[in-house]
Amino acid sequence: MYLVISLVFFIMGYPTKVQLIQRKQSQQWYINFPAAIAQGMDFAKGEEVQWTIADKGHLILSRNQVPPNPIDLKKTLPSSKKSSA
Repeated sequence: MYLVISLVFFIMGYPTKVQLIQRKQSQQWYINFPAAIAQGMDFAKGEEVQWTIADKGHLILSRNQVPPNPIDLKKTLPSSKKSSA
């Protein structure tokens, strides 16, 4: 007899609607950031960012000037060294 346990993790997202303002001779598209994301990323009013299309399902937002992280996190990768006996 086997016991199978399945764990599913969901990443909490922030649903946002794309808005369109249609003018006589132009269109203006908007995507607003929820306040939690803007504050968590420490965005400043008037800050310039750059959008890159990764594919039709993903956009990449890049900052020209990135503020320092409030806490230095040292990322460590699991060691692949095998100990010899």
